[in-house]
Amino acid sequence: MLVFAIIVAGARTGYIFYARHAAKIEQTRNATPLNADYYVVPKKLYPYDLKSAQQLTQQPVWVKEGYRYTYYPYESHHAGFAQEAGKLLPLQKLQIKDVVLDRTPGSPGEQQVMAVFENDGRTYAFSIGSLKNGNYQIYSDEMLYIQDPHELYKHWSPDVWQAIDQHQVKPGMSELQTDFAIGMGIPEPSTSADVKTVNYPNGGKPLTITFREGKAAEIRQG
Repeated sequence: MLVFAIIVAGARTGYIFYARHAAKIEQTRNATPLNADYYVVPKKLYPYDLKSAQQLTQQPVWVKEGYRYTYYPYESHHAGFAQEAGKLLPLQKLQIKDVVLDRTPGSPGEQQVMAVFENDGRTYAFSIGSLKNGNYQIYSDEMLYIQDPHELYKHWSPDVWQAIDQHQVKPGMSELQTDFAIGMGIPEPSTSADVKTVNYPNGGKPLTITFREGKAAEIRQG
């Protein structure tokens, strides 16, 4: 009887392990595939002072969020903060020529870390950080890609990249793809995790886009 009881207990334990294994296999089959974007890890430079920030001049850079960062005319080693020259465009490709310190208007004890670039034969600069009391705060890693986004996200379809390069949004595009196409967006308050409405200034041609489950579902002008 003891041997029989051991056999029954062993059979039951084996069945339990089998059932759990089968359940895990079924869950794996039914699980939603992970978004390939999650595996993209852009390189960063981690600049901590003016010298280390010069790394930005060693390769092209691409603007992460268009229509967010202001640039100014740069002449005689100073930026003309009195008059904006424009906003950096979505995924605009730049070749940084130099990284310099400049004054901060209205704040004598603070200096701006400026990235200098050329466009259409003229020189401009935009702020990538500041220096105050001997402490640098540099945000270029949050502002710029140092790798071509077309290569980073080469798993996106040619149709998606064509829309992005033409600064257009099509239904089904993700929020990241939309940001790449038309720049920064301002989300509206929402109580739903699956529905999100975002307002995009879009360089003076505003769009309101509603995302459902992470995909653009409704695109409205104005």
